[in-house]
Amino acid sequence: MTINQDGFIASWYDGEYEKIYHKTSNEFKQLVTLEQFCDLGKDFNKGVEGYKLLNKCLNPDQVTQYVWVDNQEKKAVNVYFDSSHQIVGFLLKPYNIYPKYDRIYSKKEYIMPVDSEWFVFWGGSNVFINYHYELTSQRYAYDLVQLNNHSTYKNEGLNNSDYYAFNSHIVSPAEGKVMTVQNNMIDNEPGQVDQENVLGNYIVIEHAYQEYSLIAHLKQESICVKEGDQVKKGQYLGRCGNSGNSTEPHIHFQVMNSFDFNKAESIRITFAHDEPIKGDFVC
Repeated sequence: MTINQDGFIASWYDGEYEKIYHKTSNEFKQLVTLEQFCDLGKDFNKGVEGYKLLNKCLNPDQVTQYVWVDNQEKKAVNVYFDSSHQIVGFLLKPYNIYPKYDRIYSKKEYIMPVDSEWFVFWGGSNVFINYHYELTSQRYAYDLVQLNNHSTYKNEGLNNSDYYAFNSHIVSPAEGKVMTVQNNMIDNEPGQVDQENVLGNYIVIEHAYQEYSLIAHLKQESICVKEGDQVKKGQYLGRCGNSGNSTEPHIHFQVMNSFDFNKAESIRITFAHDEPIKGDFVC
């Protein structure tokens, strides 16, 4: 059996679970027996009349993620294939979305808060490609990293300076007024997090239509604007860091309906071009 989007999902729908199981990694087989896998497949496929591909994206480690949903858009099959077409990840889960919110876009148009090429590590309108999605306050947020040779870092990745995103320029996603600045949080060592100060160093900017952009996890003392400043779209604001609830240097970007992150609801962002999702490059 050829493992690709057509061959896999047809075999899954036809109940060829043993064939699929033999394409999984040894690590997967240690977690799930063939009997368990077959039982899971039979139970999950009950009532399903077909599947359609929802998302396909390439992760930095060259693992390709596919997400299929059933014909009623109630169930999702999320599968990860490595470069040799072996299945290295497999998830069956209800497909829960929030169409009421998904249909509402920001009234203002924004750019990504970067002036060079970045990779969308998390972003999109379902939880399989955007882990923020289940949280009202972060539903349409993005996490951005920088890549080189399919990796976010050089050397061993033990120091922040090993990461390509660290110290990179961050710019304003639209014109507006700076509402909040936090600039004195210490950057974490890679692998560590500050759960008490989730956003770390961050900026909140007020825009037209009572919309507010948030850029978080910036480098300590790198923010060069202050509360009350008027900023232009694309204006330099500071540098990417590794502060707050962040295991490696990256930036978190979202638009919301309040300047208070703890009370806000995330708003789906209107971009000048196509809406980026996980696996896309933006600049």
